[in-house]
Amino acid sequence: MPEPLICLMGPTAAGKTDAAIALAESFNVELISVDSALVYRGLCIGAAQPDYPHHLIDIRDPADVYSAANFVEDTLNCIADARSRGRRVVLVGGTMMYYRALIEGLADMPATDRVVRAEIEAEALQLGWSEMHRALAKVDPDTADNLHPNHSQRISRALEVFRQTGIPMSQWQRASTQDRREAICIALAPNDRATLHARIEARFDLMLEAGFVEEVKALFERRDLHVDLPAIRAVGYRQIWSHLSGEYSLEEARDKGIAATRQLAKRQITWLRSWSGLHLIDSEAKDGREQVKNHLRNYLEAPLS
Repeated sequence: MPEPLICLMGPTAAGKTDAAIALAESFNVELISVDSALVYRGLCIGAAQPDYPHHLIDIRDPADVYSAANFVEDTLNCIADARSRGRRVVLVGGTMMYYRALIEGLADMPATDRVVRAEIEAEALQLGWSEMHRALAKVDPDTADNLHPNHSQRISRALEVFRQTGIPMSQWQRASTQDRREAICIALAPNDRATLHARIEARFDLMLEAGFVEEVKALFERRDLHVDLPAIRAVGYRQIWSHLSGEYSLEEARDKGIAATRQLAKRQITWLRSWSGLHLIDSEAKDGREQVKNHLRNYLEAPLS
């Protein structure tokens, strides 16, 4: 990786995509999506799919499980291909776990043990995932703090790693032997949390008007999809899915979807605050996009090495 990665981060609904498109049009760069929902086909309205070309959008069926390791491999291939054509790329999105895996590397954790995983899933069926999350918090509080109690796949994996090795997943991740990749990281976020909350609510309502329920219904009617899949657990999709299954009214699903999106934004901001060397720009500033351009101009206009 002879040149640093360019990463445009930020919480959901902060305006990252528009700023990235402005970069692409100004400096003739290609964009790579860093979004764990947009990798799945059929997740368009609720995942705010951009209408400008990005790599790593619509690349997997929603029945698949797409991991951080998959993202790293696909991203490095995209970067190599772009550079072979004399182009640079900018990574844009809010899935912080993907950024961390790409920049800091993936820990060499043990492979999946199907017997241990089956035991955990049997316990979860009896006790519920909230109780499994509490069990994880006792042995690996660092990992548990970053997981929603309903995030069954990642809770299961963290418990599995601990039961296999006696070592918390968070410790495995800190012990990663992969060399860190150099990166220039910029984040767009409003200084006022209330402003972001208002943007999230307005955007969710626009999604509903654009046919979000119908989009989820098309997924709901597939017999091979269920609530434990990462695609269906995506923020917004999970709540509308619950409405379609009769658990919530549409109004309740809307309110819960907005609340879940705000919680996602809060977690994203927490990650950003701990990110070393991050350059933060107020997304509500009138010259916010120009600040992004100016911060990257010298790099993006330089000859490709």
